[in-house]
Amino acid sequence: MTITIFHNPDCGTSRNTLAMIRQSGEEPVIVEYLKQPPSRARLLDLIAAMGTSVRDLLREKGTPYAELDLGNAKWSDDQLVDAMLTHPILINRPIVETPKGTRLCRPSEEVLKILPNPDIGPFTKEDGEVVIPAEALNI
Repeated sequence: MTITIFHNPDCGTSRNTLAMIRQSGEEPVIVEYLKQPPSRARLLDLIAAMGTSVRDLLREKGTPYAELDLGNAKWSDDQLVDAMLTHPILINRPIVETPKGTRLCRPSEEVLKILPNPDIGPFTKEDGEVVIPAEALNI
């Protein structure tokens, strides 16, 4: 199984996650899900693999979440999935699949828990936050 990232290149968390995957020595399959949204079956498979609820995968910030009133408990999981497929920006990101599991990588260092080689060496996020300091690795 290869590594797949459901990626938004405009998202810093997604870019940091992709950089960590690459720093681990892997080149993932990159799915720009805003351009190529997953099918209903694929989205449901990802949700099941993550062991999360449909509602937990909804993104609020920078989306039509509020205007669609998606916080309202009246919406069924099927209706929420419909909303995500209609407006892929509602799908929280990045989602990463590896041979070790599938997870929503927020924060980006969550990806280290499922990488085949999590020993990526020193890593600093785009915003300057040090995830793995060089001194922790005796470098």
